[in-house]
Amino acid sequence: MSVYSGRPASALKFRNILYTKGDNRATVTINRPEVHNALNLGTLRELAAAFEDASWDDRVAVLVLTGAGSKAFCTGADVSEWAKDFMERPSDFYKWMGVFIETFERLRNIGKPTIARINGMVVGGGNELQMSCDLAVAAEDTFIRHVGVARGSVPAAGATQWLPLFIGDRRAREMLLLCEEIPAAKALEWGLLNRVVPRKNLDRTVTELVEKLIDKLPECTRYTKQQLNFWRDFSWSLTIGHLRDWLTIHTGSDEVKEGIRAFVEKRPVDYRKLRRSKESGKS
Repeated sequence: MSVYSGRPASALKFRNILYTKGDNRATVTINRPEVHNALNLGTLRELAAAFEDASWDDRVAVLVLTGAGSKAFCTGADVSEWAKDFMERPSDFYKWMGVFIETFERLRNIGKPTIARINGMVVGGGNELQMSCDLAVAAEDTFIRHVGVARGSVPAAGATQWLPLFIGDRRAREMLLLCEEIPAAKALEWGLLNRVVPRKNLDRTVTELVEKLIDKLPECTRYTKQQLNFWRDFSWSLTIGHLRDWLTIHTGSDEVKEGIRAFVEKRPVDYRKLRRSKESGKS
């Protein structure tokens, strides 16, 4: 077997994800339901390894990405990890963000069609993850949301570039500035999803799309995908390096500290206190 042929799924030992292959399909499942499938450093690295294997395995025609359980597809960065690792050493966020960027780029450039199977809530980086896929199918009782400006976790890394392409400028600003839940039916209407179905039909609908994608020419599909990626790649490449540095600098800011502490302490963010301290010049 060539070193570039991919390995049996069982040969890849993962702690944070599940990975299966068969019948020309690879399925990657973020397996952290206890934290709503949030992305910590270990999960990002495992996702990157699975994406590389699926890309290299010529028996894999389509990749399906989903989350474990029924509550969440993915809720973005693991804020508990941020509180533990980055509050005292914010410069380390630069390293974490590098792995985040590499993982998302590997998914977008996998060379094969990808489907997001949205089985639960999609928040922040979870939306950026599903937008990195080519197609998205959601259960009708799910929603999509961004919370960066409300929680201080991240002013979106990916969504600021891509949401205007998907849903238009005004709707993108509504999602990113108001931080309200967008129900699956509205996300479908806006063009953020391809299919919205009753939960009982989710797997069947995903499989139908997988079968249609298998019956296409692989090289032609790969090149079509590459050309379709142009605007996403263009906007991403122009901004992501700046964003990585900006986020690293601001991870230690008062706003981010308050947002993350409020999350860990399970309390509302005290927005008015932050504004008063800025008005008085006190940190």
